Amino acid sequence: MARVCLVGSDDVSLQYELLSRETSRNALAAYDLDEPFYNSLAVDTLSLGVAVALLNDLDWYLVRFVDVALVRDPSVSETEWLSRELATAIRDDKLSPAESNRFLKVYGLVGPAGIDTEADTAGENEPNSRSGNSALQLVEPMLVTRTGGMIPEYDLRDVEQTLTVRVTESEFGA
Repeated sequence: MARVCLVGSDDVSLQYELLSRETSRNALAAYDLDEPFYNSLAVDTLSLGVAVALLNDLDWYLVRFVDVALVRDPSVSETEWLSRELATAIRDDKLSPAESNRFLKVYGLVGPAGIDTEADTAGENEPNSRSGNSALQLVEPMLVTRTGGMIPEYDLRDVEQTLTVRVTESEFGA
């Protein structure tokens, strides 16, 4: 199963915007909705291909209301997310999963009002998933390159947790 997570722009209520419009509401109707992070919406899909297709169906809304569109597919990584562009490249066989782990965007995770929060993640890279606690917020992404299998430590602010997203080389250089 692949998981899609959309994180809304600061000035919108993502769930309201997506569920108040017929086309996006219909596209999401077949899924159980979850809010793993502040102002986010996540769903489980059958495969990476279905995840990318869902993102394509929602493209008009993503451009207007979403800051970050992520996909996590266990066939690529159990703990790291993929950017939409990278998920599409892997689905289209333009990049193999083994070649996708060099360029990363690492987000800090903080609690309400910027207060750092330590959640029990059980080794997942998605705190408070399905718990109804969507207080954790993605903050300040840091672009890093994985070298020798290691990821540099997040140093933009003090956080208890991070969320790692694999990105394409072009996204990394942008």
